[in-house]
Amino acid sequence: MIDRFYPVVPDADWVARLVPAGARFVQLRIKDQPDSELRRQVRAAKAVCAAHGADLIVNDYWQIAIDEKCAWVHLGQEDLIDADVKAIHRAGLLLGVSTHDHAELEKGLAADPDYVALGPIYPTLLKKMPWAPQGLDRIGEWKKLIGNKPLVAIGGLTVERAKLCLAAGADSAAVVGDIVNHADPMGQTKAWLAATRVTA
Repeated sequence: MIDRFYPVVPDADWVARLVPAGARFVQLRIKDQPDSELRRQVRAAKAVCAAHGADLIVNDYWQIAIDEKCAWVHLGQEDLIDADVKAIHRAGLLLGVSTHDHAELEKGLAADPDYVALGPIYPTLLKKMPWAPQGLDRIGEWKKLIGNKPLVAIGGLTVERAKLCLAAGADSAAVVGDIVNHADPMGQTKAWLAATRVTA
C-alpha cells in the first residue's frame, strides 16, 4: 500500500518533478497559503499522481483532501485535535498520523490510521523539535506496538540512514531535506529510488 520511498515536498511543482522520475508515494506539505492556492496545488499534484499511478498524500488540509476526492491525508498531532476523523473515514480517505512519543502513539492509534509515522529518527534541521532523536531501536519498539500497520520513519534521513531504518523494521522512509535542499535533487531522487526499491 505504501512505498518504501516517501518524499515530502513543499509544493505541486516538486510533485511534478519527482513523480515522473519514479516516486510513487508523495506527500504535499504546503504551509501558509490561501485556500484558493492550496486547492489549486492539490488539484495539480493529484493530476500528476493520477497520470503516473502514484499516491498523493495531503498534509494537514483534510477538508480540502475530502473536497478534492483525494485518497490520502496525513495529520500531525495538533491537526488530529481539530480534524473530523470520522468525516475523513466516512469519505473513504486513508489516514497517516505523526507520532513522537507513547502518548502521541496512543492518540494516533485511536484515529485508526492506515500508517503511523515515527520521528525524528535522527537530528533534523528542518524544524525545531522538542523531542530527542528516536534512534533505530525505537523503530522495532513501535513496530511491535502498532501491530500490522505500516511504519514510516522520518527525520534527518539520508540514503544510508534510510537503509538502516528499513533494516530496523520501518516499512517506509520519508525524506524532506535530503532531496528538496540537495544541490542535485533529481540525482538524489534516483539514489533514493535505487536504495529503497526491492529487487527480486
